[in-house]
Formats: sequence, structure tokens, C-alpha cells
Amino acid sequence: MTLPAPIGLLAELTYRCPLACPYCSNPLALAAKTPELDTAEWTRVLRQAADLGVLQVHLSGGEPAARRDLEQIVRAAAGAGLYTNLITSGIGLTEARLAALAEAGLDHVQLSIQDTDADVADRIAGYRGASERKRRFAGWVVASGLPLTLNAVIHRANIAHCGDIVDEAVALRARRVEIAHTQYHGWAAANRAALLPDRAAVDRALADVETARERHRGRIVVDSVAPDWHARFPKPCMGGWGARIINVTPHGKVLPCHAAESLPGLEFWNIRDHSLAGIWAHSPAFNAFRGTGWMPEPCQSCERRDVDFGGCRCQAFALTGDAAATDPICERSPHHAMVLAALDGPVEPVPAYIYRKA
Repeated sequence: MTLPAPIGLLAELTYRCPLACPYCSNPLALAAKTPELDTAEWTRVLRQAADLGVLQVHLSGGEPAARRDLEQIVRAAAGAGLYTNLITSGIGLTEARLAALAEAGLDHVQLSIQDTDADVADRIAGYRGASERKRRFAGWVVASGLPLTLNAVIHRANIAHCGDIVDEAVALRARRVEIAHTQYHGWAAANRAALLPDRAAVDRALADVETARERHRGRIVVDSVAPDWHARFPKPCMGGWGARIINVTPHGKVLPCHAAESLPGLEFWNIRDHSLAGIWAHSPAFNAFRGTGWMPEPCQSCERRDVDFGGCRCQAFALTGDAAATDPICERSPHHAMVLAALDGPVEPVPAYIYRKA
């Protein structure tokens, strides 16, 4: 099989973060005593990514600004010809450091916000004053001339404010806003009872986003990622397993998706031991669920087989214990009843968040 080149590299520079969001994508159990990739190692990764055909690198974490060498990493990415997108909480970045990142070749900033209500936002983030600092940082980004995208993860606490979030993005002069419903992996799975909204709230939110899109048409791009748990069919996770995206962890493991380490029995190669091209083409983890040959029924004979690729492997494992199962989100999955049972109604009262630490 001739493999297409990956389009994007998600570079998780560190798991360190000042926030403690209950839907954090960090693993529940962080690697202990394993050093993060250093500047030279990340420089090598970025050059190999460009040689492999990657076009854009998303510098993420944790909070990438926790890396003192972030400017050098941005410079290395730009020098390799990659489009550089910084995914940040904005916490820990000064106006001077943002200017240094722009000078190093940063192309775009994606800023996370938790809500339009500052008190609610700070409670979600587990950080008092975060909302105010984020808005100040957004102003610096716009003043610098860098394009700004706002990203809001949607869940039970903020779902009524989706339209307000679009309005806020316009007020902050962002060029794009992403309204992305929670994906229930890692910490979000641990907090699902506190985060999962009901169907009526989801329907209202989707309508509110469409209304806001029309209200601001021509002023901002509005991307809306509908929630899996209220859909008939799953999304094509990552555009297909091992098809478009490479994820490199802070400690050098190379993954087909950021949650892939939750799957037992997969062998993840490390960039310290193998080339990125070799991992993309030959590593057991990347080849485990590539294509469609691995699929069970009903996926194997389904007309959506090459559309959604059986859905999310990590979600399938989390719900069924079998990473090769049809994603239970799919209405044709033999396990779909467990999703319907979880949607019978939100847990009352709302459970307290289990905050991630470190």
C-alpha cells in the first residue's frame, strides 16, 4: 500500500500546564522521570516532518509556553518550512515573549477559552484570574498582527453560551472560532458525568451557533464540531488512523492520535530510536488500524466504511474493552445501547470536577 504523506504534526512539547481543565487531553498517568525531548531533538523531529511531507505543525501541550526554548522550537519549525500554529492557554506568555515568537516565525495563535462568564471560566480552568489574562493576551495577539483563533471546548457548564462565545470571538477580533464539543477521553472520560449535556441542550447549542454564524457572516469563520455522543454515526477520527496526522509526545513517543496510549497491546516507537518516516510507514501502532482490513462487522460491509473508518478506536476501547470494535457511537454498533443508556439524563446534582494536576 502506498501511504499518503501526513498533513499535520501535533507536537506536544510538554505536559506541564498552569490550568487543570477537567477535559484535559493529558494522559491520566503521566510518564515518570522520563526527560522531555530537548531543543535539538525537537529540531530533528521538525526537519524530518518537513521531509516526510508535513505542511503544518501544531505546537501544543500541556502549555507549550512552559518550555523555555519555545522560541527556538518555533524558529526550527519555520526554518524547516512548516506553518506554525501555537495552541496555548495564554497563561505565562508576556507581550514581549509573544513578539519574540512572532520574530522567530510563528504564523498563527490558537487560544483556548473556557466560557464568556469569567467566574465559570476560571472554575472550569481551575485557575483564578485565567479568563482576564486570556482576554489580555488575545489583545496582544491581534495587536501583533498574528491571526487569532479562539477555541472553546463545550460541555454541560458552558453549552448555553455557545452563541455568546462566537460574539466574544468577534469582540476580541479573532479571525476564527472553534466550538468543539468535548471528546470523552482521558480526563474528560473521568469527568463525563459532570460534562455530558443532554440532547435538548445540544440541539439549542447547535442552533445558537448557526444563528451566530449568520449574525457575523463575513466577519469571522465559525467552525462547529458536533458532539459524538448525540450523533447517529461517528466522525472519521483523525481522518482515519495513521492517515493524516502524526502526534509526538513530550517524551518522544510517536502516536497515530493523542489518546492512542490508552489502548493496550500497541507498540509505540520513539523518535529517539527511529526516524519519523520509518515510524509513519512501519511502526506496529500506526499499522494496527490502517485502512479497512482490520474491521469487524457491521463495519466491514457498511457503505460508510471508507467515510468514518469505524469511528474512534480509543472510544471503542473505553466503552467496550475492544479497540477493534465498531465505535459504540454508531447506531449500527452492537454496543450502541450503552451510549443510549448514558444519555438517559444528566446526573444530578452535577458532580464535582476531578481536576488534573501537574
